[in-house]
Amino acid sequence: MMDNRVAVVTGASKGIGAAIAEQLSATGMRVASFGRTMGENSQLLNIVCDVTDAAQVHAAFTQVESELGTPTVIIANAGITRDRLLPHMNDADWHQVIDTNLTGAYQVIRRAVRAMLQQRWGRIVSISSVVALSGSAGQANYAASKAGLIGMTRSLAKELAGKGITCNVVTPGFIETAMTAVLDDAMRTKYRKMIPAGRFGTVADVTAAVRFLVSEDASYLTGAVIPVDGGMGMGH
Repeated sequence: MMDNRVAVVTGASKGIGAAIAEQLSATGMRVASFGRTMGENSQLLNIVCDVTDAAQVHAAFTQVESELGTPTVIIANAGITRDRLLPHMNDADWHQVIDTNLTGAYQVIRRAVRAMLQQRWGRIVSISSVVALSGSAGQANYAASKAGLIGMTRSLAKELAGKGITCNVVTPGFIETAMTAVLDDAMRTKYRKMIPAGRFGTVADVTAAVRFLVSEDASYLTGAVIPVDGGMGMGH
């Protein structure tokens, strides 16, 4: 049973993050939603928090601790894209993506982990991407940030495994979200041909993997990279 757990989900005001937060709440967890804009699910504690700002992260956690209790489940989902081919990529494109996708995850996890160590229980799940291992033209910044999440999370798995804390990674492929909805039919057909399962994933596919990883059933699973990509990343 997870109804005594408190979870923090970052990047949870919309999309995959919002779906993960809703699913964890449905399991009985008390869930805080962090986002740059205010989440709309009244069943959650919605907090505006820019994860690139350490002071905002600390303040958000202080609010969670006051209103819900100590978080022992962290879903590091916040992420942005600034896609450009490298000759056209500027420093802001690089730093904004790295700061949000990787440094933001580091700051959130670091703020949470001391309490997990005290309780000798925790679940950390980083939401990476299939491109972390395969690469993607025009996404050097994004792929670097998502690959960094894998390295960081696996390092934490080795640090924390003996303390009852698991650290795992989910690498979604093409998921039906607002970002993929803007693709035209030709592009959707092209990408679908790259996926052995023959379809784009759904947010439910991602939330199912996360729900398992934070459960008691996954207590012996740590340092894993779980692909939710319809087979697109096989061989990586």
